Amino acid sequence: MKLSAVLLIAICTLPLIAQSAAPGAAVPATPAGPPAVNDTAIGFSYSLPADWQSLASAHVTPNVPYPTVEGPKKGNACTQVELTARRGTPASVVVVVALPFGCYGQALTDKNLADFAAGASEGLKQTFDVTNPVLGGYSLGSHNMWIERANGVVKGQPNAKYTLEIACTLMQKGAACWMAMAADAASLQTFEQESVTLEGDAFEAIVPATAIQAPAAAPAAIKPF
Repeated sequence: MKLSAVLLIAICTLPLIAQSAAPGAAVPATPAGPPAVNDTAIGFSYSLPADWQSLASAHVTPNVPYPTVEGPKKGNACTQVELTARRGTPASVVVVVALPFGCYGQALTDKNLADFAAGASEGLKQTFDVTNPVLGGYSLGSHNMWIERANGVVKGQPNAKYTLEIACTLMQKGAACWMAMAADAASLQTFEQESVTLEGDAFEAIVPATAIQAPAAAPAAIKPF
């Protein structure tokens, strides 16, 4: 059951990446404080430092045409893009998306986690030429986390090189994914090392340093450009 909901991430971030890759490009940002999400309905929170900019909500509206994908259409309508932020030039972009089970109509279990998260990876291929994907899994307390890291080049822009990383988990009332499209190593490190709370439990980093182990034959597969 590959859910279409997470595919929304790539659709929303495509114009952000395309704009940020262009010389002198400017993307509207909201003026309020450091980017942060505090979802009390599902029960998680996450924030980025003050040098990241929250992007205007017009760039993350869910009311966009969706491609034909597998999974229930209701998932698209229930997906909530809760945080979109950028940093630097060319811009690194971080997106946090959630799927409330109350809206979706059913709760997912750990056996659904990989399929749920894989929808985001497939969606990224609409925006990027993706190479060297590396999968991993880890736990934050009682929460199992799915993670993938890969290299990505924006289609039609061979010099727009990114490290792509997505981490997803399930909670009692919903699912959530954190995704980074990092243009530099510092942005990827910040994305990974920011603290997160999941259903009241606090963790020092959303992605521990040991979350992904590079295959011996291909160490470059997980290194940022």
